[in-house]
Amino acid sequence: MNFDRNTVIGFIVLAVLFIGYFFYTSREQQAYMREKARLDSIAATRVPVRDTAIVRQDLVVADSINQTTTAGEFSPALNTPEQLTTVENKVMKVVFTSKGGQPKAIELKNYTGIDTANAKIASSEFDKLIYRINTGANQTADIVNFNFTSTGVSKNADGSQTISFQLQSAENTSIVHQYLLKDDQYMIDFNLQLNGVSQLLTNNELNLTWQNRALQLQKDLSYEKQQSQISYRVDGDHDYTSAMSSSSETFSKPVNWVAVKQQFFNSAFIAKNNFTSGTVEWVSPPTGNTVVEATANLKIQLPATTSATIPLAFYYGPNEYKVLKQYDNDMEEMVNLGTGVFAFVKYINRWIVLPAFDFFRKFTSNYGIVILLLTLFIRLLISPLTYKSYLSGAKMKALKPEIEQLKAKHGGDQQAMSMEQMKLFREAGVNPLGGCIPALFQIPIFFALYSFFNSNVALRGQGFLWADDLSQYDSILNLPFNIPFYGDHVSLFTITATLTSLIISVYSMSMTPDQGNPVLKYMPYIFPVILLFVFNSMPSGLTWYYTVSNIITLILQFVIQNYIIDHHKILAKIAANKKKPKVKTKWQQKMEDLQEQQKKLQQMQQQRKK
Repeated sequence: MNFDRNTVIGFIVLAVLFIGYFFYTSREQQAYMREKARLDSIAATRVPVRDTAIVRQDLVVADSINQTTTAGEFSPALNTPEQLTTVENKVMKVVFTSKGGQPKAIELKNYTGIDTANAKIASSEFDKLIYRINTGANQTADIVNFNFTSTGVSKNADGSQTISFQLQSAENTSIVHQYLLKDDQYMIDFNLQLNGVSQLLTNNELNLTWQNRALQLQKDLSYEKQQSQISYRVDGDHDYTSAMSSSSETFSKPVNWVAVKQQFFNSAFIAKNNFTSGTVEWVSPPTGNTVVEATANLKIQLPATTSATIPLAFYYGPNEYKVLKQYDNDMEEMVNLGTGVFAFVKYINRWIVLPAFDFFRKFTSNYGIVILLLTLFIRLLISPLTYKSYLSGAKMKALKPEIEQLKAKHGGDQQAMSMEQMKLFREAGVNPLGGCIPALFQIPIFFALYSFFNSNVALRGQGFLWADDLSQYDSILNLPFNIPFYGDHVSLFTITATLTSLIISVYSMSMTPDQGNPVLKYMPYIFPVILLFVFNSMPSGLTWYYTVSNIITLILQFVIQNYIIDHHKILAKIAANKKKPKVKTKWQQKMEDLQEQQKKLQQMQQQRKK
């Protein structure tokens, strides 16, 4: 075969892995679409129910009567009005309600939602913490039915703030919800104090129901759903399930925390001493702006004591690795720096990419420049591999005239051509895979950066050139229709990444001996076209990175091949290698024996035909 396989094999392997990776990440999208179709079908068959004012009023009256009947010893707490209290620190604003004595709305000061206002999480009517208490003989009620009495907000010496809510019964049992907000933390410490455990709880079992509705915070809801998960830490190990379709998980072992993780934010309910067991179920509605709606039922078995304090916590904030790492409970695992079969690349991100990114952003607030500097750093890091790849290409180019002669000699006899070509490589001391192997070592970096740019909350809301937000796709044209596998917009950074990839392919193939096989010949040109479709909905930070990386590649190819690599020295070294006595390796001998067997087999088949 009279061609340089290095570049071609590299392109093929990279294309296969690349397509396989995105097939792996798109399976959940397909599952979501199937679930959406199923729910739409169910919804279409339902008979609509008239929601009249009379029906609503009857339900309110019935609910009020039921609450009054079951309130028992706590009935005085039903008639007091709801009171709202706002507590702020440097990073968040929390609105507490006396109804159930808990957070009602969370506003993040350093991040915006899709409406440019501060991002809000856990702020719907669905979001709440529920547990049932005994209110009298054979009577129970949900805690959210009662209005707690607030003791007000107190500021502590370290700058933290404490707010407490108390619910007192006529029989001197009481419940206290105490919250602590530190000055610059997204974590809300929550101490649940029960006085009269055996009277308040049956069998000393506290059954908590935590509800959370994650609303859309990115402009591409479908892509945000792909990046969302239900995460949990069970028996000391972190795990997760995609949130794109309805499902559930049952926990028979101790549970440290359960979280609803969106692309860049998460809401988590934490038991510092673990929940005993529990379940979590969720649904991803096919319509509307809800990413996922989850309900966790978690149990805590209390000792037989008169009073008990259960240390809990809520986290409402960004999926930022360093922020979550400080809590020492594996919450940083929610930051998707590499998961599934590609989980190994998270160490590249944690130990190399993330530290380098944080270092460069100390020097500039322009994140487009930060990405450019990061690209230069990574290319410098892999420069030895790059040089070896280009050096191998130069050696193969030096053998091009001899390969052309072999092609003319053997014509269409590919078997003989292959054997002679391997012999030529061995005599010249050239490794035909010398350019491919260095490229394979760069593939983990490719997947690491894909995960990094999809999960880096620091890029959220940061503009560069025509891109409004480097954490989302850039669009220079919104289409009035949807193109299958492409989308309804045109990303300019995707186009620049694709075009520069095509230029690299053209340049590389111009330096490579002609390949007769049209599939292998055109594969390097097909791959960049695939990128056009795959990258169109990717974060613009990722496509900007590949644009810069491709430009660097073109510059390096030209400089190394024209000014660094001495082609005369390469020719002289090849000539010297040909004069040296050759010792076949076991692998070379095995390959030659195999080719010889194939050649004999072909000859026998031809004789039979005659």
